Amino acid sequence: METINLPKDRSKGKYTNRNLARTVAFQILYQEDLNPGSHEQFTEMFLKQEIPDHKPLISFARTLVNGTAEKKEQIDTILTNVAQHWSLSRMNVIDRNILRIAVYEILFMDTPKAIVINEAVELAKKFGTKQSASFVNGILNNIVDS
Repeated sequence: METINLPKDRSKGKYTNRNLARTVAFQILYQEDLNPGSHEQFTEMFLKQEIPDHKPLISFARTLVNGTAEKKEQIDTILTNVAQHWSLSRMNVIDRNILRIAVYEILFMDTPKAIVINEAVELAKKFGTKQSASFVNGILNNIVDS
């Protein structure tokens, strides 16, 4: 399998490593959303391929994937309640999975909320549509404010 996240495409700066881990976690959950049941077979191989020889990052990405998958029903309920006039099935699959990871991190991890929102918006800019970044930002700000 060919590496998807090339080193030249990785962002620079203090939070680079966690940015990569979030990107890989998003890619795994996106795949799972399109092909339910795939993440059990796919996750470990993909983590080791995309984040080679970096145990703390692999652990962080694994926590995001497994935690988001475990809390998916709870997260989806929150998203449904906050995203007025948007059912989960109506949301773009990219936006939906970026939101799931961000909501998991906001609710169940110690990452500052502003960083989580910023990272989610950046993922939306990179992978989503022209409207994705503002949609993700609006939903997450509503969750944080509620």
